[in-house]
Amino acid sequence: MKARNRANQEGSAPQANGEVAPRRGRSVRHFFSNLGPGLITGAADDDPSGISTYSTAGAAYGFMTLWTAWLCLPLMTSTQLMCARIGLVSGRGLAGVLRRYYSRRLLWFACALLLVANTVNIAADLSGMAEAAEVLSGWPSIWFIPPFTAAVLSLLIFASYRAMARVFKWLTLVLFAYVGAAFLAHPRWGEVLRATFLPRLSFDKDYLMTLVAILGTTISPYLFFWQAAQEVEEEKSEGKTTVGQRRGATSEQLTGARDDVVTGMSVSVIVFYFIILTTGATLYQAGQRDIQTARQAAEALRPLAGDLAYLLFSLGLIGTGFLGVPVLSGSAAYAVAEAGAWRAGMNERPLTAKKFYGVIVFSMLVGMSLDYAGINAIKLLFWAAVVNGLLAPPLVVIILWVCNDRRVMGEHTNGRLLNVSGVFAAAVMSAAALAMLIAWWAR
Repeated sequence: MKARNRANQEGSAPQANGEVAPRRGRSVRHFFSNLGPGLITGAADDDPSGISTYSTAGAAYGFMTLWTAWLCLPLMTSTQLMCARIGLVSGRGLAGVLRRYYSRRLLWFACALLLVANTVNIAADLSGMAEAAEVLSGWPSIWFIPPFTAAVLSLLIFASYRAMARVFKWLTLVLFAYVGAAFLAHPRWGEVLRATFLPRLSFDKDYLMTLVAILGTTISPYLFFWQAAQEVEEEKSEGKTTVGQRRGATSEQLTGARDDVVTGMSVSVIVFYFIILTTGATLYQAGQRDIQTARQAAEALRPLAGDLAYLLFSLGLIGTGFLGVPVLSGSAAYAVAEAGAWRAGMNERPLTAKKFYGVIVFSMLVGMSLDYAGINAIKLLFWAAVVNGLLAPPLVVIILWVCNDRRVMGEHTNGRLLNVSGVFAAAVMSAAALAMLIAWWAR
């Protein structure tokens, strides 16, 4: 995609010294043409695991977890922005940077965390998609897992992920039905506002596990590697095929990346907030506190869609799955390929990047095999988010370390705001995970 490159040219003007400076009053068209990896990453963040986690939180605790939305937005934005800057400035993906500048132990530690989290997440998302297909068709969900796996693999191997994303991202728009359903459910808005801006904490183990799951499904390890890798892919598509050509970034490029990431993460959090709000106003109020099936979760959309609630929910779950699963398998493949210095890229042909595509196939097949363990789909989706919440904090620390290393970032090391946000993200996620583990141990 060359949109960001074109946008940078259109949104700038040459100065007398030959440098490029941004024009004043950038147009709305320029702003939207500048969007790319950040927006796709934000859409992929609301994957089936995320939808299930937010629905479970709203059903179990009503509006009690709404405050996590404004907490997560700056934390996920700062983390993804750091990853985007790593890709833009270094010309390498995150694993490639670790391989070039740090010990192999750190590199493979980060890759191992990612592979564990992604494999569980792939299994959960495929299971969620199959559960949604069962709601629509009435056929057993287990029948749909192999076809969905084959479809994702075929599209990743034989088609461009961007072409696939252009199709399936429209299905994710049905998630905004939660906004309409929230208003039609007539919640007590005073209670909603209090829950949004006045956090209520509980040291109950189930509440702490839900908090870790929300943080983990929102600030997910796979998105870190994906964001950096896609920034590199953007530059490759512009003809910058070597690291030397890609290394370094202009202030306009960094500004474009910031706009892209902020927009993508904002869209993600808006959806996340209204899923909790809608399920809290409907399922929680109706006494459906423990969601066991996709059909139960779909009931939250009934105030808006009536009998079409199941259709809307299922389309949203399948659409986000077709966005999220390729990102999960793709981010794992990028990380392992960069760690092994293999040829990698979604635009590479399978015969020229066999190992890269081999990791994709392996992660998908292992994830699919986990779905035959007989675990409830909704529970698996929720537990995948918990796993992400436990594994993300050390990766955030690694990202902070990289972003403050002048060997990697040159003059573009983190400013104070990014450092404070990054440290806060790692601290909050670590504290939540530790509190959950202590509560489980002490029960």
